[in-house]
Amino acid sequence: MIPQYRKQFNEEFSQEKYEKIHQLIKEKCGEDTDFRISESPIFLTKDFWNKLDDASQSIISQIKRMSHEELSKAVPTNCKVPNDTQNPHFLTIDFGICQDQNGEIIPQLIELQAFPSLFAFQKLFEEVITQVYPFLNDLKKSVSHQEYVDKLKAVIVGEENPENVILLEIYPEKQKTAVDFVMTEKLLGIKTVCLTKIKKEGRKLFYEKEGKLIPVNRIYNRIIFDELDKIEGLKTEFDFREEVDVEWITHPNWFFKISKYILPKLKHAFVPKSYFLSDFPDTETLENFVLKPLFSFAGSGVNLNPTQEIIDQIDDKENYILQRKVTYAPLFEDINGEFSKAEIRLLFVWDPKKEAPELLVNLVRMTKASMVNVDFNKKDAIWIGSSIAFFED
Repeated sequence: MIPQYRKQFNEEFSQEKYEKIHQLIKEKCGEDTDFRISESPIFLTKDFWNKLDDASQSIISQIKRMSHEELSKAVPTNCKVPNDTQNPHFLTIDFGICQDQNGEIIPQLIELQAFPSLFAFQKLFEEVITQVYPFLNDLKKSVSHQEYVDKLKAVIVGEENPENVILLEIYPEKQKTAVDFVMTEKLLGIKTVCLTKIKKEGRKLFYEKEGKLIPVNRIYNRIIFDELDKIEGLKTEFDFREEVDVEWITHPNWFFKISKYILPKLKHAFVPKSYFLSDFPDTETLENFVLKPLFSFAGSGVNLNPTQEIIDQIDDKENYILQRKVTYAPLFEDINGEFSKAEIRLLFVWDPKKEAPELLVNLVRMTKASMVNVDFNKKDAIWIGSSIAFFED
């Protein structure tokens, strides 16, 4: 969207530099990513940033006005975890980069979650890509490395000894985001622990380190609770629904409360109209909407072209929404003259001592397919995958 930077990047790009990015990631993390990294960042105008900021701040204000009782209705009865918190510790807001009927480039809200994303890895990626392409440093607006770590540590570790704080995941070594777990350990000094390795004695939780049981006082949770029921043969000593003496960062209930569940409640020019499937009015046309399950990751269960026949087969209509379709704009030119589309995720942390969340970094996902998921792209496609956005002054 900023021709001079796009032209400069495409002229400087080489496969060797792309491989250098992967090499540096591996050197700093000890392993490469299991998800695809796009060859290119994207460049966005100040005007577009102002639109993003206006929309996200409006969304945050609306969330803060929602009552605890209203949001708690989103949590399934079998997934309620004790000792909820007043606010989440994380907020991620995804916007599609779209074009309106007048040709103006605008953001359109796709979804939002009170669940952590690639906070540790994304800062590393920003540092790596600016090292390989030094001209990007002139566009970088983020805080310094140390300030970033301090802000992340204030939310995740707080006043605790890092030894008593864990990143909790199920089979972490098998997750596509494992590289982020590694970077989290390096930045914060905490340990990644599989749920199956947690020990429980009364209300206390422990993990084993060098033959000793170490108390767990804080859990940086990366597990999607309702996904546990889908894992066959899973055996654990600890059930999320039990009363235990730990502090959740962020509390598992927030995964449900800040989700597609609140999309029908949000109002803004850059928030497409959404309805619960059970409340879809006769005055709307089904072909103008996308069908989405309330709780899913990576586009799972999304139907871009729902029919009445498909709708009629859904029994739990309260667990789905219909969201007005938006058109992602093919704006980001690759070295072959083809264009990618993108969405941008704003990653906020919410320090409990502060009134509102703070934006730390952004994450971009690029595609040439109908959905922003690399699995839907041609195998030889370029300018697709995970990336980052830089903004002009």
